[in-house]
Amino acid sequence: MTTPRKTLSLSRVVAPASGPELSPEAQLIAQAIRRKLCITAVYNKTAMVITPHILYTKHDDPFIDGVVTLRDGKVPAEPKLGTFKLAGLNSVMLTADNFEPHALFDPTDAKYEGVTLAKLG
Repeated sequence: MTTPRKTLSLSRVVAPASGPELSPEAQLIAQAIRRKLCITAVYNKTAMVITPHILYTKHDDPFIDGVVTLRDGKVPAEPKLGTFKLAGLNSVMLTADNFEPHALFDPTDAKYEGVTLAKLG
């Protein structure tokens, strides 16, 4: 007899009580932010591991700000907080790797005011 394998599922993600309806990818990223889990994604044909710090909207389009920890399997020369348009992220998946908030991230930045969907707490 085999035991069913545990997987991360979108069905367990709860959308915020208020605000816009989130796409499945946005829900997955919101879950990663709440649980401080890295995500893998392909952005501009480049495979990346990203530590998502905040999910917000800009001109009604969802964006994330996060730090890339691996780009095409290599560690970037210097860490920096990048902005990624959700529409450009493909093959988004959660990893089991936890992360700590990066010092470059400022959750009180004016560009996040009133448009934040999920952020590190």
